[in-house]
Amino acid sequence: MKIFLLGCLLAVVAVLAGARFGLFAGQRPHDLGVADGRLKAPAVTPNSVSSQTALHPDHPQADYARIAPLALRGQPPAAAMQALAGLLRTTPGITVIVARDDYIHAEARTPWLGFVDDLEFHAAGDAAAIDLRSASRLGRKDFGVNRRRIEALRGRWETGALR
Repeated sequence: MKIFLLGCLLAVVAVLAGARFGLFAGQRPHDLGVADGRLKAPAVTPNSVSSQTALHPDHPQADYARIAPLALRGQPPAAAMQALAGLLRTTPGITVIVARDDYIHAEARTPWLGFVDDLEFHAAGDAAAIDLRSASRLGRKDFGVNRRRIEALRGRWETGALR
């Protein structure tokens, strides 16, 4: 029994040490961004959400990935994107990597294990809404984390909250 408990303790220490040194961060994908007005397609496993899922009607995770875009809140797209970048910068655990008038890439890091998810937002000059995508870098399933994060951001966005 003591050996089992010691083994469990060592495993926990190893996982936490690995997390501390970025073992669970994954590599930043090289294919993020906008191509032909589209963000990257949702993942083929249930670990992402996208407001552009309808552009991929035969996608195996279309039902899981489908989520509504963000409203512009009566602003021109460029102004809305600047405001969204500001909101993301005030969100704990989120780091904005790229912020342009038409595109934002941010990384969300989980507090304990340091898993990193990629968030992308896109609104062209004639956009009616802000398209979005949020995807886990590692793992086959996100247990709804990406959807909950986007819906929490949506709540703050729609109320105009900056914190």
